[in-house]
Amino acid sequence: MASCRIAITTVCPVGRYWLRLSFTDGSIRDVDLTGSLRGPLFGPLKNYATFDQVRIDEFGIIRWPTGASLEADVLYEMGIPYREAGIWAA
Repeated sequence: MASCRIAITTVCPVGRYWLRLSFTDGSIRDVDLTGSLRGPLFGPLKNYATFDQVRIDEFGIIRWPTGASLEADVLYEMGIPYREAGIWAA
């Protein structure tokens, strides 16, 4: 059975702990990670310079140098469609 899994194609920090993500289905969503930044992997992301080091790996998952990662399907569900979010670039 073939997988129809969604992946992230672009990621851009757009404000205090917000990311703008593009997905393989063509959608763009903004995600607020403010409430997720705790614990040994995600806590260090409260530092904006560290948060801004987010990258996409070869599987379409976002990762930070701290070892923190989030999968596309989770972020897709958390996200607000781009035009509805009203988030402005920092």
